[in-house]
Amino acid sequence: MNKDRTVHATAVWFLYKNGSMIMCTPAATRKVKNIVRNNNVTVLVDDPETPRGVLIYGKAKLESEYSFRVAASLYEKYVSIQQAAKLAREMSRISKGGAVMITVKADRMISYDNTKDTLLKLDAEK
Repeated sequence: MNKDRTVHATAVWFLYKNGSMIMCTPAATRKVKNIVRNNNVTVLVDDPETPRGVLIYGKAKLESEYSFRVAASLYEKYVSIQQAAKLAREMSRISKGGAVMITVKADRMISYDNTKDTLLKLDAEK
């Protein structure tokens, strides 16, 4: 929740592993402060190529022990192996000041596939 009581929404990079979503972030971020206050979270994972995705409701857990290996694996989803290692090292450096791993375990998931939506198809044809 932001100070003006609006919902805090932010894009995050994540790794899905063993039934959980894992994210890495500096401890001073708004998302960490919000999780400390209330660990109920909503995460939207969308497919950038198609109008499909999954809405995940769950509980977030903050891990103060930083894992270079997990962070590098997470970053490799988005950038080259060399860039991922560099990002993981940088986050490791930051972790001395307080980077955290966030693990989200899903309580409920809702998927959507708007490729089947006839209204979207009509809009695309215009």
